[in-house]
Amino acid sequence: MSVSAASAAVSSFDGLRSLALLAGWNVYMAPLLPLTIDAYAMSATRVWLADTLASERARRFARRNAVGAILASLVGNATYHAIAAGILASNWMVVVVVGAVPPVVLGLVSHLAVLRKQPDAAVPQSVPGTAVVPADGTRYRTEDELLVEARAADAAWRRDHDDRPISRDALRKELRVGAARATDVLRRLRAEPNHQTSQQEAHAQ
Repeated sequence: MSVSAASAAVSSFDGLRSLALLAGWNVYMAPLLPLTIDAYAMSATRVWLADTLASERARRFARRNAVGAILASLVGNATYHAIAAGILASNWMVVVVVGAVPPVVLGLVSHLAVLRKQPDAAVPQSVPGTAVVPADGTRYRTEDELLVEARAADAAWRRDHDDRPISRDALRKELRVGAARATDVLRRLRAEPNHQTSQQEAHAQ
């Protein structure tokens, strides 16, 4: 990999340096363009392939940047050779794009340096009997908590509806849960030994 990287850097150095000269850079500053792109590519590749990297986000970002640096080198060399061959004309767009390379690379490398030091956030694991509180503050109720709320909702429903048991749809609205979860809670509620059986239920049985 080192040999391939060195060969690619040397072969593309002259084209990118010449492109910088065409864009108006002076002879002393022109070598900085290929050096910037090559250093960018090597830094992103090292982070991408690092075995000790704790952040998968940083690895994905580094992979995209490594590929982007290679493409930037390819486009830069192709642009210079096309201008040298008379296929393209050097214009203000070439000057702007070439001049934008160093600050853009600096921003990307700085962001990569921050990402590689930040481990990915752990995914909360639910434990039976506990409620998971995600990052947005929304509290997910456990099955036991829903059953307690269902008992209270059923008792209130019976008081207001001539001792008729609460229906699945009414329980779903009271608990603000989906139909499947409401069905499961209602099944558990009716299976309790101390669950009151109304006359309507006894008649239906």
